[in-house]
Amino acid sequence: MTALLAATACAATSTCANAGTVTVLATSFDCARASATIEKLICRDPQLKQMEIEMTRLYRLALTDDHSVPPPDKVEIDQRFWVIARNQCATEAEPKTCTIRSYAERAHQLRQGSAIVRTKDPHRLTDGPVAFRCAGLNALIAATYFHVEPRVLYLKWANTSVTLVQVPNVSATQYNGKDFRGNYSFWQDGNDAWLQLPGSGRMTCTAEPVG
Repeated sequence: MTALLAATACAATSTCANAGTVTVLATSFDCARASATIEKLICRDPQLKQMEIEMTRLYRLALTDDHSVPPPDKVEIDQRFWVIARNQCATEAEPKTCTIRSYAERAHQLRQGSAIVRTKDPHRLTDGPVAFRCAGLNALIAATYFHVEPRVLYLKWANTSVTLVQVPNVSATQYNGKDFRGNYSFWQDGNDAWLQLPGSGRMTCTAEPVG
């Protein structure tokens, strides 16, 4: 928890101290010169700005991993296309929701594909993917966390993915979200979790061992 609080403060101030050296973390673009509609939205929204700073850091780590899947040169190409797709969120009915989803999905891809991205990030604002097995669901669920305010959770299984946002709950960490199918909820208390899909009852889930 201490590390997480430090990471949150680090991203909020855009600086991190490590062994007496200050590393400046920033957005991948200059907010003072931002021209794209989504870039302007990111710069004035604290949650999105933290996600952008974290994304920049994850991407730079992925470029240092010769064993990443895909390899660094393909990661670079994919990132360029991802930026174009993210900026197209400006045309959506809910641009911020679209942008959050875009960041969550890309963070999941980068963390899944690179051991360096998953491990060499002491100031991280992301975790995962973590695998959950849910009663009544044949496929394992991969969960990637964005520790911003409010927190964001990306879930992916089989051919389905959904992005959820944390909501207040006194007994467990709860995330809600929706897509064209309906409403989703995910509750977590340690390694125990519960998932509710559109039109179904609550499923009991358990985190799978790592490795």
